[in-house]
Amino acid sequence: MKKFLQEFKEFAITGNMVDLAIGMIIGGAFTTIVKSLVDNLCMPIISLLTGGIDFSNLFIALDGNHYKTVEEAGEVALIKYGSFITDVISFLLLSLVVFIVVKNVNKLREAKKAKEPEVEEAPTEKECPYCFTKININATRCPHCTSKLD
Repeated sequence: MKKFLQEFKEFAITGNMVDLAIGMIIGGAFTTIVKSLVDNLCMPIISLLTGGIDFSNLFIALDGNHYKTVEEAGEVALIKYGSFITDVISFLLLSLVVFIVVKNVNKLREAKKAKEPEVEEAPTEKECPYCFTKININATRCPHCTSKLD
């Protein structure tokens, strides 16, 4: 249990928890925006293309009667497949928007990397001129063939 608490403390201190919380908050706000996009812009256009179908009123009443709207059905148990269709469209649009955002963020990262000059690190190894194995650059004698190096 102590190890678990220690790992949790390290997780919380390194900022991962804060990053996760910020991501969740932004994700919630982003979901609200996408839901508004679907409900107020996309669904009316899709409804227009499908001949004026109102997806919110597509349902099956389990009592066997026919109702024109969900409100008219009241407390009757309903299978709201229209709401499911709306949720699927919302998911697809959300996935598309996230894909576009991630793709553009990756392009920006790549562009930033391309602008940064690559710094070459100093070599840490050299090749023994006698046995051709890799050895430490500061070695004065090869540990493999024991030859004295210049």
